Amino acid sequence: MTDIHGPLARYAERMHTVIGDRHHVASPLGAWLLLALAGPATAGADRAELEDVLGTDVVNAGEAARALLEAPHPLVAAATAVWHRPGLDVGALDRWRATLPGTTGTGPLPDQAALDDWAREHTLGLIDQFPVSVTSETLLLLASALATRISWENPFDVTTAGDLGPASPWAGRLRRTLRSPEHGHQCWIAGSRRAGDVAVHSASSGQVATADGQAGLVVVSVAAAPDVAPVDVLATAYELATAAVQAPDGEEPRGKRRHKAARAGGRRSLFDLPLGDTALWTLREEPTVTYAPDGREERIRAVLPCWSAESRIELNEDRLGFPVATWAFGELLDTPELAAEVVQKAVARYSRYGFEAAAVTGWAMATSMPPEGVARIAELRFGHPYAVVAVATDTRSDGTAGPWHGVPVFSAWVAEPDELPEADLADRYE
Repeated sequence: MTDIHGPLARYAERMHTVIGDRHHVASPLGAWLLLALAGPATAGADRAELEDVLGTDVVNAGEAARALLEAPHPLVAAATAVWHRPGLDVGALDRWRATLPGTTGTGPLPDQAALDDWAREHTLGLIDQFPVSVTSETLLLLASALATRISWENPFDVTTAGDLGPASPWAGRLRRTLRSPEHGHQCWIAGSRRAGDVAVHSASSGQVATADGQAGLVVVSVAAAPDVAPVDVLATAYELATAAVQAPDGEEPRGKRRHKAARAGGRRSLFDLPLGDTALWTLREEPTVTYAPDGREERIRAVLPCWSAESRIELNEDRLGFPVATWAFGELLDTPELAAEVVQKAVARYSRYGFEAAAVTGWAMATSMPPEGVARIAELRFGHPYAVVAVATDTRSDGTAGPWHGVPVFSAWVAEPDELPEADLADRYE
């Protein structure tokens, strides 16, 4: 499988930059997957522009998306779909649709209620409304959904909010917060290129058996000094997330680690940092009994608040790739003036006992509103005697007509109509 860690981190930085520093949750992966599926529809300069956004070429992006969607993670529900307006000639899309993963749903455009059902079904019930609305002008709709709901393998302990530190603006607003348990979570201080020294915490689900191994989910929290730009902290978190799935070098049970002068992934030894208080940690020293060869042992715990977020994110910006991909679909459909609405709805909740999150990304493409004109509307009335003819159809797979094709089988002249039976008043399709 193509390694998409770098491309996805790069795309995430673009997306979070667009969102800004407001409280939010998002799924850059959910948006990136849609662009990866759209890639084969592009060509020439449009493809080159999209590949710059994807961070890799269209072929690699498509292979990565297919691998994710066709071999689902047991703790991450993932789905994609492509729908078209009923009656639309989709012949021009057939070649592109053939490149989609087999798990991607396709078909005529559902109504809004069915789209809401799709969102609910594929997000474990966390999102109950599809993020974009369909109209009579909607031609094509692409969607992705991602969701997870896990319990921590080791739940948090509870402490008072004052433990967030005297410099925390939340300490006076909250009563209680979370403290990592003495074992089962990872905590460390890391040096980073973009955010300086940062505090890192990771908590994980239990492992789930797969056909050829096991799988889990790790949630990483990264805090930098208050004056560091959010986008730099987020970028650093992406860099550190991969390291978080590996046990720290030399980790000991119950949160204890023996001192090592150098650690992989930018991990800092506590013995290389000054004692005292900062906005990110309090560092003190006390006598202890230890088996550490150099007699220096490290113990780290973390204090975090519970949190939840619900975000609606507009993604139709050039740097996020959807406008150029929309243009490519307009070329395929011979409708170059396609208008697009791209929205992601995301929710998340981080608590003492677990984590849940979901995101649905909707990408609707519609024809531009035509100029105003006049319409004539007819309602035909069969209110006097009329003729009826029933004609057979009979066609073969090679396109030729069979002997029954076009043959009138029944005919009638209707001169005495019947009353509608009472039994037919009920709607049998409710």
